[in-house]
Amino acid sequence: MPIRRSACLLLLAAGHAFAAGAATDPHQLAREAVIVDTHIDAPGELMDGWRDLGELTPDREFDYPRAREGGLDVAFMSIYTSPGEDRAGTARGIAHKQIDAVEAMVGRHPDRFALLDSPGDVDRLRADGHVLLALGMENGAPLGDDLAELARFHARGVRYITLAHSESNRISDSSYGLQRQWQGLSPFGRKVVAEMNRLGIMVDVSHLSDDAVRQAVELSTVPVIASHSGFRHFTPGFERNLSDELAKAIAARGGVVQVTFGSAFVNPQMAADTQAYFQADAELDKRNAAARAAGRPEEDEAAFNKEWKRTHPPRPTAIEAVVDHIDHGVKLVGIDHIGLGSDFDGVSGNLPEGLRTVADYPNLIAALQARGYSDADLKKILGGNLLRVWSAVEAGSARSKD
Repeated sequence: MPIRRSACLLLLAAGHAFAAGAATDPHQLAREAVIVDTHIDAPGELMDGWRDLGELTPDREFDYPRAREGGLDVAFMSIYTSPGEDRAGTARGIAHKQIDAVEAMVGRHPDRFALLDSPGDVDRLRADGHVLLALGMENGAPLGDDLAELARFHARGVRYITLAHSESNRISDSSYGLQRQWQGLSPFGRKVVAEMNRLGIMVDVSHLSDDAVRQAVELSTVPVIASHSGFRHFTPGFERNLSDELAKAIAARGGVVQVTFGSAFVNPQMAADTQAYFQADAELDKRNAAARAAGRPEEDEAAFNKEWKRTHPPRPTAIEAVVDHIDHGVKLVGIDHIGLGSDFDGVSGNLPEGLRTVADYPNLIAALQARGYSDADLKKILGGNLLRVWSAVEAGSARSKD
């Protein structure tokens, strides 16, 4: 897609710096670095409407041509299931269908995509221009209450699990949920964390309540990740983003915070709207439950959502908002503990100017160069830090089996 004015100015500034010998050209650095994005929602989009993502697909944010244009090497495909699918008992089957879709994408284009299940294979598999597809499960609902499902999903390639999503589940309380039935992790959730450590599945604390994040970090014997989170420093009261205290706890145990691009997380006004939406939606659920119990008509949820969107339109967000979150994280916890988790194809196009698709990582590189980041530091943020954590989790699994 066309590069917007602010992104053009950043690239122009970076180009002048490159000419003066102060920085590497952003596109060249994107090609040289291993770029890892831990949260792209392409599988769920494929369930809603099939596209051949091996070809240019303008109505999506991830496809092969633009991934190569942006320098993306490792794309974690988000295997997302909703709380509603959990309640309906369909989450497990939907998760397997999404994994099938990712495998089919690789099978259709073996010259463009390759499946990735170990960080040790990155250099070999990316050498000939492949975009490597790893799997992260967003919401542990497909596990049900069966710990053995972890090994089954691990065998299918799942390498991180976000323990909960927008409501509490059998594993953990959610940052969005009004009901905190577990006050953190459930007893089953504690077993899940231990088994994930044993198998070599990264524990992802994005979306969790503060208590659950704290407990997961303390319980895990290996570093944990936040696959797509911002910093609450910029969004007071928005529990979905990490507090400085929790970010420090993650880093102290060797983990990494993967900063998201979604405007709903990095724009303070949109973050407030997002928090308010989940509260209003929970209240709607309560009213409808009471209506069902009393034999009264329920309120129309589709009409509620339509009216909410009308009265809470997206707000313009600059690329600098994402850079601010990255910069704050680096100053707070150090350069070794920050990475990228965009949420492309998962936020209904509500993304900052200049960060609209997987072609746009060079724009982010240019913006970070303008803040003084060196090539070595950028390579850590772009992917090196996540690969280090993934390797540590894999090594911890190996030790537990000795």
